[in-house]
Amino acid sequence: MIDQNGETVATGQEFRSREGVTWLFDSGSTALDFCYTGAWGAADGHLDEAVELLGDPIALGTWLTVCIPCSPATDRDLQDAQALRSTIARIARALADEYPPAGTDIDMLNLYAATPDVPARLAGGARQAGRTEPRAAQVLASIARDAVALFSGRLAGRLRHCAADDCDLIYFDSSRAGTRRWCSMQRCGNRDKVRRHRARLAERTQLALAGNRLPTL
Repeated sequence: MIDQNGETVATGQEFRSREGVTWLFDSGSTALDFCYTGAWGAADGHLDEAVELLGDPIALGTWLTVCIPCSPATDRDLQDAQALRSTIARIARALADEYPPAGTDIDMLNLYAATPDVPARLAGGARQAGRTEPRAAQVLASIARDAVALFSGRLAGRLRHCAADDCDLIYFDSSRAGTRRWCSMQRCGNRDKVRRHRARLAERTQLALAGNRLPTL
């Protein structure tokens, strides 16, 4: 997603697992980051665990302001945010699973994307055009447009599930070769390396033991 100044908004956020381990998950997309505030579970890599980081307008406004500074969110903004978030999550999961999204979800996303978003602004002018600070609703519209771009054309084929058997996180593979496998090298990628290392050690141990066995008479 692009902010008012034409800069790409940074993606990624920290999760804290039930074991108390904090790790960084970069979904590769602001729209997907938004899903992990409540539409999907997050901390332990499962999409069906109850999570809600946007329980009130203040929490919503705080999260949106990290993306693009905006005016305080209202109760209506919170309702719209939760509806938009669920819509994006359903479409993303369908595409990651290689199923067509529901038409009703596409219509809902297009509706939010059609509302006024955060306009671009070139710094250095002598006059201030429009509001000095966008409304929360405009940031939501920008997130909706980010989702439309993510789900359109060739980018839709870059939505992936983490390759770990015990993790179901979905991310946008922005790597040049399209070879990203893990939600995070810090987490699932590292765990896979440890498992493969232990498997190699076990195999070597078995071969060594087999080589020292006495012939069976």
